[in-house]
Amino acid sequence: MYRIETKKDIKKLIRTIFEGIFLLVLLFFIIKALFVIKIYEPYDETDTQVVSGEDKGFLALSYFGVDRSGTDTLISTERLGEHLEALSELGYVTVTQQDILDYYEKGKPLPDKALFLMFEDGRKDTAIFAQKVLEKNNFIATALTYAEKFETKDNKFLMPRDLNSLMKGGWWELGTNGYRLSYINAYDRYGRFLGELTSREYIELTDYMGRDYNHYLMDYIRDKDGLPVESQQMMRERITHDYDLMNDIYTEEIGELPDFYVLMHANTGMFGNNEAVSEVNEENITRLFAANFNREGFSMNNRESSVYDLTRMQPQAYWYTNHLLMRIKYDLAEEERDTITFVTGDEERMQDWELLSGAAEFKGEQIVLTSEPESEGTLRLKGSDSWSDVRVTAQLTGNKVGTQTIYLRADEEKSRYVAVKIQNDVLYILQNTGAGEEELFSMELRLLDDTEPVSVEEDSQAALESELSVRARYSGSIGEWLAYIRERRQVQGEKVQSVDEGAEEYIKEIQILDPGDRNIDIFLQGSMLSVQIDGKDAATDIAVGVDEAGSLYLESCWGGDGYSQRNLADDVYDAVFEQLSVYSADDSSQVLYRNVLTGTEKVAQTVSSIWNTIVDWFVRNL
Repeated sequence: MYRIETKKDIKKLIRTIFEGIFLLVLLFFIIKALFVIKIYEPYDETDTQVVSGEDKGFLALSYFGVDRSGTDTLISTERLGEHLEALSELGYVTVTQQDILDYYEKGKPLPDKALFLMFEDGRKDTAIFAQKVLEKNNFIATALTYAEKFETKDNKFLMPRDLNSLMKGGWWELGTNGYRLSYINAYDRYGRFLGELTSREYIELTDYMGRDYNHYLMDYIRDKDGLPVESQQMMRERITHDYDLMNDIYTEEIGELPDFYVLMHANTGMFGNNEAVSEVNEENITRLFAANFNREGFSMNNRESSVYDLTRMQPQAYWYTNHLLMRIKYDLAEEERDTITFVTGDEERMQDWELLSGAAEFKGEQIVLTSEPESEGTLRLKGSDSWSDVRVTAQLTGNKVGTQTIYLRADEEKSRYVAVKIQNDVLYILQNTGAGEEELFSMELRLLDDTEPVSVEEDSQAALESELSVRARYSGSIGEWLAYIRERRQVQGEKVQSVDEGAEEYIKEIQILDPGDRNIDIFLQGSMLSVQIDGKDAATDIAVGVDEAGSLYLESCWGGDGYSQRNLADDVYDAVFEQLSVYSADDSSQVLYRNVLTGTEKVAQTVSSIWNTIVDWFVRNL
């Protein structure tokens, strides 16, 4: 029996009680966050405020997956909640698969603001972390899965028992991405033929691949010269076999094949990249399914769309809420675009600014400025028109592909200014004295990063080593494994030139989803401008010809399509200015503007961050 005999025992008991209370509270919030409490309530078909009878089509959104904290491809629970809450507040209601079928087959009207919501790849974490967001907004969604995952028993993915449980919960319907996610006719970025790759092999080789590959059902299987290695009949049998496998597995494990299919990945105007392949896919899709999402990039569908050629938008993990709303706005019919109202966040902080174009959200210490499609978003700081000599600091965290600009000494028409711009990870200093914009300075910011340069030869060697390692890991026999290991060792032993030895440097092309994070410090005094990036001198004493005082503007701009292994296309950009501060260049203690949390707001943010870190640890390690 435990006895309290000293002050140390008392302290230990008190500490144990508080630890127990903390763990109980934490457990309560984790259970609350992960388990179903509410019941889905369908929209009221008789409410004319919801269903007017006018045909306005429906939006289709499809997320790759959900992670509590988010990754480069999986959206965070918080960001997903912001997306869906904004749509809910705009009056959007979710519709079911049957609603879509009745819309096309029976002419049944949909809600004026109908949303069909999907989550791809069938990940367990998606179902867990999206659940509470669906409940909060009374949204129903379709979970898309791959039949092959049922056979591999990969515990990261939803198994049949999980899916049956989800369907009973009422918040989910079942769809499918097909039998498998795998690739054919693949090459690395050096043109080496990789052939067929499973999804695991693709993920492990993705750092060395270009965009030259195809999905399993999209084309003939070809050799390194691009010539088919299968006849038309062999291609037909291969593709049809995939559909039959899928049908058999779903029927055996779930009881039936889902009605809704998402073909990975057409986007060609057909059902494949080759006419004969497209015909085979079309035959199987219409044979087995009631509906098919065949394209990506555009969110709107209407009765003019074929139920077998539907389109959906895939919101990315890095999209802020206004990014999603901007994309949706310009997918709507022109007369419907005014129905989209952008989120502004902190209204008090917003009052300091004049929004001239795009959309702006004030989130804590962030100013998120979203551009118009293929255009810009612009903010002017009120009361800054008399500023001349200033120091401006900020953390720019918009993605690398895109443009984030700070204008100084700008007139009302922005026909005169000094501008510091980071576009596609290149720093530019620009000015306009009234005769047009001129470039004063430019610098690739990678040159400031503390990374060892890699030569093209070294990178090519590393790509081949990686390929041989993957081939060995997934080889079918000891003999194959030994052959790949010997070849890899031979490649490792080959001498290649480094950059120091005169070889060409390998410069990685930035991708559209690469996160940016640059601390910028601008000092403008008199006719001289200096810029530091991440604490390092980037541009020193650049002579400028704009002497008059003027306003401070922020600008966000599309940076071009950018490189993407997944062939993403996005013409909207989120510039993110964090902790933006402006000081007098003559007196650094004189604060002209500051968007930094202080006092209780800062304490609340810190506590929230610590709490989320603790919960994340428990969720990942339970």
